[in-house]
Amino acid sequence: MANNLRSLLPWVLCSVFMIDAAIGVRKDSSSSHGTRDSASLGLVQAPTSSDKGTCKSRVEIYGYECEEHHVTTKDGYILSIQRIPNGRSATTQRARKTPVLLQHGVFMDGITWLMSSPDESLGYILADKGYDVWISNSRGTKYSLQHTRLSPRDPAYWEWSWDELVAFDLPATFEYVYRHTGHQKLHYVGHSQGTLMALASFSEHHLLHMVRSAALLCPIAYMNEVKSPIARNAAYAFVAETYYWLGTYEFDPLGDAAHRLISEICSRPDVNCNDMVTSFTGKNCCLNTSYVPIFLEHEPQSTATKNLIHLAQRAF
Repeated sequence: MANNLRSLLPWVLCSVFMIDAAIGVRKDSSSSHGTRDSASLGLVQAPTSSDKGTCKSRVEIYGYECEEHHVTTKDGYILSIQRIPNGRSATTQRARKTPVLLQHGVFMDGITWLMSSPDESLGYILADKGYDVWISNSRGTKYSLQHTRLSPRDPAYWEWSWDELVAFDLPATFEYVYRHTGHQKLHYVGHSQGTLMALASFSEHHLLHMVRSAALLCPIAYMNEVKSPIARNAAYAFVAETYYWLGTYEFDPLGDAAHRLISEICSRPDVNCNDMVTSFTGKNCCLNTSYVPIFLEHEPQSTATKNLIHLAQRAF
């Protein structure tokens, strides 16, 4: 049973975070800390030369120009941002282009917008339509692990939830894109947690002077209408909070904590784990299983356990 649960977990995560987007999508090969070793001064090393990065691994291979950028938040997290300034034809002058910022959801990173082919992934489609495409990567994901003074091995590194994503990551990214595109207002596209970040910020009248429009995919604000028995059991039991207080500050979706989480939930009498994909998402017509291997090359990503606690609280 334990081995079955471990093998099913990637499929569950794949279905949950791919179904609605068809927009694209890590799994670190040896461990969740493949690029997370500390440097001699305690800072996180950048991805090694053997790690090609998002531009080289997913964008340039299709003939697109791609730029790697970094921005530091006010609380010290160094975030990776990719820019696709032109489509494959590159016929539109860059100065005339309208910027679009794409923000991924929980357990994901910016590759979510680039996983499928150029005809099916939103990042490529927008670039080909003449937009200046910027792709953000939230703190704690593979290419945004650096910090000015902390290592991901430090519990303090993971002391954040989506509150900090709203207070620090989102404004830092917005302001960076805004400055580097001639102070043009930008279109914002968020998925799942990326929609929650926008709703929380915009409702407080933050960043509105930089926003042209917002498209929210799978939007969440409150989670008390979640129908999935597995998801509801996880939230109501506050399983994530248990792991947090036991010292699991980073929640790796493919790690032991996630395995214990699924095992505990599946032991409940009202949960059917024989078909975990349907149990999470309901009946689905459109999951393209051919994308699963690509998904597992890059996703799912870790998040802070504290973040999951905060998300679970939205179900009450």
